[in-house]
Formats: sequence, C-alpha cells, structure tokens
Amino acid sequence: MQVNTYLAFSGDCKAAFETYEKVLGGKIAFIMTNGESPMANQTPPDWKDKIMHVTLQVPGGGVLQGADHPKGKKVTPAGFSVCVALQDAAEAERIFKGLSDGGQVQMEFQKTFWSPGFGMCIDKFSVPWMVNTEEPMGN
Repeated sequence: MQVNTYLAFSGDCKAAFETYEKVLGGKIAFIMTNGESPMANQTPPDWKDKIMHVTLQVPGGGVLQGADHPKGKKVTPAGFSVCVALQDAAEAERIFKGLSDGGQVQMEFQKTFWSPGFGMCIDKFSVPWMVNTEEPMGN
C-alpha cells in the first residue's frame, strides 16, 4: 500500500508544483491541464490552462499530487500538514527556507528536544508544511 498527499489549489497549482519541484529536488512526472484533457470542450476558456492533475516524484520514493479545484472554488486547507523528514539538518533547513519563502513561518527552523532541526510554515500557496530532521538510527 502507498498513501500519497493530494493537494487542491484555487488556480495556482502549476506555480506551486514548479516551486515544490525546485525546493524538494523532485521531478514532475505527469502534468495535464483542463484544456489538454478529454473534457477540454466542456472547460470554460479561462480555466483551460489550470491543472487537472499533476504528480511530483520526490527523492526517497515519495509522491505529491495535486490539481486546481474545479471551477476555481476557494480552497481552505485545515487539519493537516505535509511533513518532510530528512536526516541532514542543513538540507532540512534549506528546504524549510525554500518552502517558507513568501509564506508564513509558524515555528522557525530550530533544534528541539526531539530533533536537531524542525520548523513549521504555511507556504505562499496556503499549504501547511512541517520540516523535520530525524536523528540517524542508533543515536
């Protein structure tokens, strides 16, 4: 079994996934706009360039997926965070800075009692993130 995170956006999905591809060091494996889909003839002209589906492969085998919410409805995420877990604190801090750039830092990236580096933010696309450095096994 594999469980993936699927994010909904209010029209800026493409920009978000281009950012995640760069910051997380991943690769967009699939992207389709509404205008490229079999339902293109049923799509309003101003919505044809919005994302129907995107898949981002991230290092370590993770997958992040998303789309623009149909009809551009405002999306308000609540009750979740996307968590990035690494063993390298410097790399975790780099990713945190990239994700928080232009967004809101909820907890600065810092040493905690459980981690050599942890931070929380909401990115400029309104997606909540936690970046955690895990202690190497055996420590």
